[in-house]
Amino acid sequence: MKIMIIGCGRQGAELAKTLSLNGLEITVVDNDPSAFERLGSSFGGRVISGNGMDRDILVEGGIEQADGMAVVTARDELNIVVARLARQVFAVPRVVARVHDPLKARIYERLGLMTVTPVMLGTQRFRELLTFSPLSPIKRLGNGEVGIIEMEVPPGLVGRTVNELTVPGEIQVTAITRGNKTEIPMSGAVFQEKDIIHMAVESGSTYRLKALLGMP
Repeated sequence: MKIMIIGCGRQGAELAKTLSLNGLEITVVDNDPSAFERLGSSFGGRVISGNGMDRDILVEGGIEQADGMAVVTARDELNIVVARLARQVFAVPRVVARVHDPLKARIYERLGLMTVTPVMLGTQRFRELLTFSPLSPIKRLGNGEVGIIEMEVPPGLVGRTVNELTVPGEIQVTAITRGNKTEIPMSGAVFQEKDIIHMAVESGSTYRLKALLGMP
């Protein structure tokens, strides 16, 4: 799998090293040659010094064969321009742009671009750590709109069905771990003692989930 990374700052370098260690074919582009020092001597991918908006640089980096691209320069506007160029001109299947401004991120997502917003992710993580509860998500999807929650079945839920804990578009039981086996349950599946429930919960529906579980 071939991935291009535009920008070799701290995040771009860490992403490049991580993906390279996972066996992906990585090309990193940055207009500052000294930035590649962050990759370390063990990095096995390619590096190209040049402007990420330059089509010739992108072609040299293999954008026409790329399976994905991450655009993580320090400038939101540049990230979006390069991301749209990759999607609309070169038809790269998966393109993700870092956008620091949450309002801009929402606008660009409505235009069909995938974005990562560090401010929103950081804020959500601070909130989770400061207000930890049994319903704190172990993972958030997208920009945090959906959280994945794991919890041991509470006594009041034993004997009830998955359907009773389902709210379409808000709360969905995705799996149940019972003993050493994890399965995707049917809507009529009955919760048993010591079950571990895995749920996808829309960010604004935590209070509704608490009500369904009988939690204060």
